[in-house]
Amino acid sequence: MKGSIAWGITGSGDKLEETVDAMSAVKSAYGEIQIDVYLSKAGEQVVKYYGLEGGLEAFDKVYHEKDANNPFLAGKLQTGRYDLLLVAPSTSNTVAKLVAGIADTMLTNAAIQAVKAYVDVYVMPVDYREGTIVTRLPDGTEMRLRVRKEDAENVRRLSVMDGFTTFEKTEEIKGIIERHLS
Repeated sequence: MKGSIAWGITGSGDKLEETVDAMSAVKSAYGEIQIDVYLSKAGEQVVKYYGLEGGLEAFDKVYHEKDANNPFLAGKLQTGRYDLLLVAPSTSNTVAKLVAGIADTMLTNAAIQAVKAYVDVYVMPVDYREGTIVTRLPDGTEMRLRVRKEDAENVRRLSVMDGFTTFEKTEEIKGIIERHLS
């Protein structure tokens, strides 16, 4: 299996470690797939907070957001440099911006421009269903968080938008990539 993936990480700590593990497993299983990591400003903070910078060294390149067009991920997606954009995990803020068409960050701009160029965008929102979730802080402490109905509704809205596919669990990542690149 060959191909290239742009993987965007937003500022969510929830599911971050599991996502890095899932993407590492894909990279190990399919070394010929190029996976470049794009960290939003908040994503960079959270990766450092969770001590996962070393886990990203296995990937081909790691880019750090400077502004909405730097690095120029949108252009790379539109010109066919990548086969898909995977945004995982995704904050409720990123999901809300995508639903509203706000392209003011590197990842929201890239996602919106990608779908305009018929490049598929897969998003794993952490606030997938209304209710309470339990996440782990870097020190292992559990933290309960409320997923608001507004955030879950934005996930539903994004899931029916042209070019976007949402998914809930990190276990789905490998299958998504296999189906998309086979």
